[in-house]
Amino acid sequence: MLDKITALKEEIAALTAENSDQAEELRIKYLSKKGLIPQLFSEFKTVPVEQKKAVGQAINELKVFATDKINELKAGFESNESAGQGIDLTLPGEAMKLGSRHPLSIVRNEINGIFTRLGFTIAEGPEIEDDWHVFSALNFPEEHPARDMQDTFFIEKDPDVLLRTHTSSVQVRVMEKMQPPIRSIFPGRVFRNEAISARAHCIFHQIEGLYVDENVSFADLKQTLMYFAKELFGEKTKIRLRPSYFPFTEPSAEMDVSCSICGGKGCNVCKYTGWLEILGCGMVDPNVLESCNIDSKKFTGFAFGMGIERITMLKYGIKDLRLFFENDTRFLNQFNSAY
Repeated sequence: MLDKITALKEEIAALTAENSDQAEELRIKYLSKKGLIPQLFSEFKTVPVEQKKAVGQAINELKVFATDKINELKAGFESNESAGQGIDLTLPGEAMKLGSRHPLSIVRNEINGIFTRLGFTIAEGPEIEDDWHVFSALNFPEEHPARDMQDTFFIEKDPDVLLRTHTSSVQVRVMEKMQPPIRSIFPGRVFRNEAISARAHCIFHQIEGLYVDENVSFADLKQTLMYFAKELFGEKTKIRLRPSYFPFTEPSAEMDVSCSICGGKGCNVCKYTGWLEILGCGMVDPNVLESCNIDSKKFTGFAFGMGIERITMLKYGIKDLRLFFENDTRFLNQFNSAY
């Protein structure tokens, strides 16, 4: 067996090839699955026990030697072929493949654009907040369920430090630093202690808006939101406002838009109502204005807030919220936009 290996090694050492095709034929002859060297491994089981160590080592060395030899032959032809080709400057350049924006970024930027055209500025704030900016300044009572551990991610207790549950905390920071007129929107990431499912997640994104000035009315709020809905979902979109309750607005409402999928006729997406809820809104509670040192007798204002994930799901017909966080390029590559 050792003599056979030695003879095969001498044969391989003398190998030559005139082109890359011949080099590939040599690789197949000696190293392919049915080549001469793999056959030696098949014969190895017949080798006497006392010779197995020496024979096994010799076969492995032969395989490495043959691989290096054939790779050397191939490399010589590849370098010669490359050197002979040169560079053709008349050939078109290779296009660089561009990535696409995340659908949440597309919708967020589109919403930002709509409100900035109305004169709203964009403001941001910290994701790690204190109780005052998240709850107390926004008129949340002490016993409100949002203050419980099962609803909010607390980092520390007494004093409370937590991951913000809404971007309303940025509204408070803006009102503390500025006097009216104030007209801003507040995009950002928020956190709530919820079970992850197709329609819920512990991390999501919001955009909230605030307008405070003299003589701001509910009619101003309605007209602003109607313009927003038509810009985002199309000119034929209709809205409706339903009475609701939020600690920081009074009166409060939830806004629905006519289903863009069925045109308001009713389908499984809108649960055959013809309407889809997209945001909450209302007139800023006087207590919130006073807590931020704004005279509630002189100034009024409205606020609204919406989840970007929900609007993105409605806009693109996405049925599982978890897709936004899975980084699956097959999903992400479907989206492209100028935003």
